[in-house]
Amino acid sequence: MENVMNRAKREAENSKKFAIQNFVKALLDVDDNMGRTSSVVKESFSKIDESKDTVGAVPLLKTLLEGVEMTDKQLAEVFKKFGVGKYDPTNEEFDPNKHNAVFQVPDPKKAPGMVAVCLKSGYTLHDRIIRPAEVGVTVAMENTQDR
Repeated sequence: MENVMNRAKREAENSKKFAIQNFVKALLDVDDNMGRTSSVVKESFSKIDESKDTVGAVPLLKTLLEGVEMTDKQLAEVFKKFGVGKYDPTNEEFDPNKHNAVFQVPDPKKAPGMVAVCLKSGYTLHDRIIRPAEVGVTVAMENTQDR
């Protein structure tokens, strides 16, 4: 009877802990897009010649960038508050439980089976993987000199 009570208690705690999982999954692409927006605006901002800005686009772009970065930072804080973590597995050993291999990369500088490129970051909710990272994995290079 005691085991049944402990199990019921543990299941109730897990239900509370992971109740927001579907909601969080829906927000992951929003977080990805915020990061992409920030990097594109930064890149665009660095290419502008301020001396040729006759319409005043530079201050507007700067304000847009600040707004996007503040929103991205606030979203990251909300994720952290509710136990959502983001991870980038670049240079880690490939783990099929945490990573989704999208392609293979021949790389003589890294051991086979290492994550060479991270296309999409992975996310966890209280140490449970809710989205595996999409990665490119290194493979052993064939020695073409022996042929």
